[in-house]
Amino acid sequence: MTSQVPLRLALVVAGGAIGTAARLGLGLALPASDGNGLGAVPWATLIANIAGAFLIGALAARLPSSSAARVFLGTGALGGFTTYSAFAVGSVTLWHAQPWLAAAYAIGSVVLGIGAAAFGLDIARPRSSHTQAHG
Repeated sequence: MTSQVPLRLALVVAGGAIGTAARLGLGLALPASDGNGLGAVPWATLIANIAGAFLIGALAARLPSSSAARVFLGTGALGGFTTYSAFAVGSVTLWHAQPWLAAAYAIGSVVLGIGAAAFGLDIARPRSSHTQAHG
């Protein structure tokens, strides 16, 4: 079992590099403004976290937790793509300017993230042929 540790670590590192680079790209494409209103919402973080939660849910439904693909894609790439720390800082920063919007952002992020993960699990879960034939 210990012989697999270096491989699993390398998979997480490689996936994490890809995921964090993708999150950086999303942040550059959708920068948060310092202004008021919805432009101040950290949209890139919200999108990364919701999409990542959905995809992690789908992976969890399809791949065993010990598989190399799930370690690379789930823990590495999607773990690097999603970000709790940026969500926390974005919420606090937004709170100073617009407390109600910050509360909506924080609550909405958690609710949408859980919903996205549940949806990913549900649609990716293998169905039996009986379920598929009869709805």
